[in-house]
Amino acid sequence: MRIVLFTHPPFMASQSMPRFARMLQLAYQERGHEVHLWAPRPLVHRCVPAGRLSKWAGYIDQYLLFPLWVRRAMARQPADTLFVMADQALGPWVPLVKHRPHVVHVHDLLALRSALGEVPQNPTGFTGRVYQRYIRWGFAQARHFICISQRTRSDLERVGGVAPDSAEVVYNGLNQRFAPTPPARARSLLRAAGMPVPDDGLLLHVSGNQWYKNVTGILRIYARYAAGQAYPLPLWLVGVPQTEAVRAALASVPPQGKVHFLYGIDHALLQAAYSLARAFLFPSLAEGFGWPIVEAQACGCPVITTDDSPMNEIGGPHTVYLPLLGPDDDRKAWAAQGADALNTLLNESAQAASERAAACVAWSRRFDADHAIEQYLQVYQRVLASHHPSTERALARSPS
Repeated sequence: MRIVLFTHPPFMASQSMPRFARMLQLAYQERGHEVHLWAPRPLVHRCVPAGRLSKWAGYIDQYLLFPLWVRRAMARQPADTLFVMADQALGPWVPLVKHRPHVVHVHDLLALRSALGEVPQNPTGFTGRVYQRYIRWGFAQARHFICISQRTRSDLERVGGVAPDSAEVVYNGLNQRFAPTPPARARSLLRAAGMPVPDDGLLLHVSGNQWYKNVTGILRIYARYAAGQAYPLPLWLVGVPQTEAVRAALASVPPQGKVHFLYGIDHALLQAAYSLARAFLFPSLAEGFGWPIVEAQACGCPVITTDDSPMNEIGGPHTVYLPLLGPDDDRKAWAAQGADALNTLLNESAQAASERAAACVAWSRRFDADHAIEQYLQVYQRVLASHHPSTERALARSPS
């Protein structure tokens, strides 16, 4: 196949989507496909790289100058070229390719839902609401989508307002290998890095404290749990900044409770922490996918998360679920329920805990990067065949 992959420009603050696009590019090229990466160049942005006008300079590059370049470049592309948007946030470019074979990868619609007032915990300003509607106007013109979860597909149709010809669900695959680290090895690694590893384990959370990660809720659960223990397990918060809200929630933790904030942990250390954790606390208010759930499970760590999609899609049958914490819910009652669930999990028999860990590892294997890539390519081939039926037989023989 000949694939043109659209991605975010390098001057954007977030680089997760460009990394995703580069991962796709390399994976497709390894399988023998011809892949071209298209992204706006910083023609105006390089003149205003910082300050209040920097964002608007970037918008000129993305939405005024880049479309002019794309129209010229598309005229030179063969008819059987497939145009792929690596993210639905690139929606304003969809009208450029809507009459050619195309696929849009949809990661999550949290920003759009916030802009529409569905997420009171994350209010959106006027310009943000306008921008999200502009993005929706664009991607709603696409005909073929790949969604990372059933929740994302549902949101695509419900708040995205699309009636696609196809919207396939392909779960993300882990981009790095996660597997259980033997306990002695895990303790050695962490202690060598100066981390206080107790012999009886720890509780773990990993995030950047985005609004939907519910770190204050985790601290309330931990405070309630620690209050009922003479020697509670410590809580490790990896990557969580100590904001004012986090410090306020820390005040509820009793003296016997221990909360450690850890930063700059490399992959081996994170894998060791997952492997030693007795429970991974992840009761998010929302998620796009929920990578840490799979990472923890791949290391044999049981997860406590929210009984809402996509978390309950990703967590599977061996995860402990808490109700979604709504903005008007009783936080104390919710925290007490979470502490009870945590105590029940920690008090499992050794055999039950071992069986749950093995089941978590087995479940995590379905989130395989190579499997996801193969599914993406199968969708691409079906889209190309639907536009060019005469090429269907050739595509069936092409590398995948």
